[in-house]
Amino acid sequence: MLTHALALILPVTIMSPVPPSAGTFQPFRPGATAITYDTAVVPAGATAKVTITETGYGTEVRLAVTGLLAGHPYGAHLHTNPCTAVPEEAGPHYQNHPDPVTPSTNPVYANPRNEIWLDFTADATGTATSAATHGWNFRPAAPPRSLVLHAEHTHTAPGEAGKAGARLACLTL
Repeated sequence: MLTHALALILPVTIMSPVPPSAGTFQPFRPGATAITYDTAVVPAGATAKVTITETGYGTEVRLAVTGLLAGHPYGAHLHTNPCTAVPEEAGPHYQNHPDPVTPSTNPVYANPRNEIWLDFTADATGTATSAATHGWNFRPAAPPRSLVLHAEHTHTAPGEAGKAGARLACLTL
């Protein structure tokens, strides 16, 4: 008796979820991981949770926020450095293909395909969710280190691309 085996090859998605980063925003204190720089727009007690899932096909980033200013439009991006007492020290936006010039305002680099843009408008209760999906993964040696909430939605025009107003709050990932 002759038997044949048929091998079935299926694509496998390897999921590598990064533990979620979450925090309750407070004014800076040493060791803080969720910092508000403007309590009028990101009140103390507001929260943020970032969930990152990397697969063999790309990356998905999800953001959930509560306790923010109702109806306010926020820019939200992943940045290269952790949060500190100085908002600018969170560094530039994380870019898949880094712009050789920083801050990046060239739309070739500063765009939602090359960066993680999670802009949202808080609902009547100050809550919002946002997500971004990309066909690339973070560089293992230099992943994003923070989420920064900005004062307005992100601009896209040349010379303005990537700008989103003042840095209001920061969550270290």
